[in-house]
Amino acid sequence: MQSRLIFMILAMILGAILPIQANVNARLAKVLDSPVMAAFISFAVGTVALLIYLFITNQFNFQGVNVSRPPWWIWIGGLLGVFFVAGIVVLVPRLGMALAFSLVIAGQMAAAIILDHFGLLGSAVREISPGRIAGALLLIAGVVLIRKY
Repeated sequence: MQSRLIFMILAMILGAILPIQANVNARLAKVLDSPVMAAFISFAVGTVALLIYLFITNQFNFQGVNVSRPPWWIWIGGLLGVFFVAGIVVLVPRLGMALAFSLVIAGQMAAAIILDHFGLLGSAVREISPGRIAGALLLIAGVVLIRKY
């Protein structure tokens, strides 16, 4: 139970990083006058950081990697990240941080419930329950309240 609590705290910390990243990237987009260029720089810096980490930890090794065996969709994570980063850079100045991220969280929850229920993209099946539906509806209610106030 203690390790689960540590992972839950880590998840909250990771969640807190997203609005900070969005604000940093939105400021960069304003300086550059281009949300796409800001997203590019964000990914370039992240790529360099990961490359350095891989070399330092001696994990930069592609030997034995069979790219034909796994499903095609496992390679699009970075592309999805591009859409998220570029999109949030555009949305934050127009919607504000709280509304933009409350909508992001509501969208994440809806997608997560569907992925869980059907076991899509290799996830474990966790069926939709009344409690999960209630939780999602409460998130939507939260979005409405944040938008209104």
